[in-house]
Amino acid sequence: MRRVPWLLVLLALTGCATGPSLENRGRVTAPPGDSHHLTIGSAGFTESDLLAQMYAQLLNRAGYKTSILTVSNRELYEPALESGQIDVVPEFAATFADWLNAKTHGTDAQPVGSPDLDTTMDALRTLAAPRGLTVLAPGRAVDQNAFAVSADYAREHRLKTLSDLGASGLKVRLAAGDECVQRPYCAPGLRQEYGIDVTGVDPKGVGTTPAKRAVQQGRDQMVLTTTTDATLDQFGLVLLADDRHLQNADYVVPVVNRARAGGAGVTKALGRLNDVLTTADLADLNEQVDNWRRLPADVARAYLRDKGLLK
Repeated sequence: MRRVPWLLVLLALTGCATGPSLENRGRVTAPPGDSHHLTIGSAGFTESDLLAQMYAQLLNRAGYKTSILTVSNRELYEPALESGQIDVVPEFAATFADWLNAKTHGTDAQPVGSPDLDTTMDALRTLAAPRGLTVLAPGRAVDQNAFAVSADYAREHRLKTLSDLGASGLKVRLAAGDECVQRPYCAPGLRQEYGIDVTGVDPKGVGTTPAKRAVQQGRDQMVLTTTTDATLDQFGLVLLADDRHLQNADYVVPVVNRARAGGAGVTKALGRLNDVLTTADLADLNEQVDNWRRLPADVARAYLRDKGLLK
């Protein structure tokens, strides 16, 4: 996949940084469009690249002509989606709902993303519609925050869930980002929802190699990562199930510009992925790119062919 130079992206998108202009706001309420030349946006990390490639290949099969534009900053690619410079973007339901909510109501607005998918989707669609965006149906794959411990530690203490860890009374030092100290999904939530005795946060980042190694070597007992982390096995780590649903519903959802890509053709083509792509699949695909050094386009194509979605 060819990456567009950052300066060119910045120059191309700066003019649309505040969304549709007044003279174009009629497009917000226009009937769903069906342009056959579509630009797919990627946020520039492995998972987003893979999803963008799958979207493009499914749309190509359905008769559309596509190109992929990589813009790693949501502050730039979301306005470009509103203006129609980007037509389709893979997003994550709760995260995108909270981002649009803050953009609409201010950074101090109460978050609208929640662990309940239906509630989150309702909020997301309500926020997206006035901006000329349509949020398609979520699939089965979810990229949520998650917590992992060493497999030996889990076996020794018979841990399968975060509730098990809370009930064990074990003291836990958590490898995570700095924000974990205050974020409700992290240390405060683990204490309040699960009764886990979090004694401190080791600021090594979310799912980073140093964070995982600290748990592998026993300096920390648990690491904050994600449900699609492809490298846990390499460090001898296993996820503990979020059995009380502390984390928000960050299911993968396609978001489209209604005026250009809101028609039935795009919805049907991308909806085919919802029936097959799982969280485990996404983790496996990430591993093929990150660890096996395969190209996202090749990994996406092989997966879609294996699932019977491409010939």
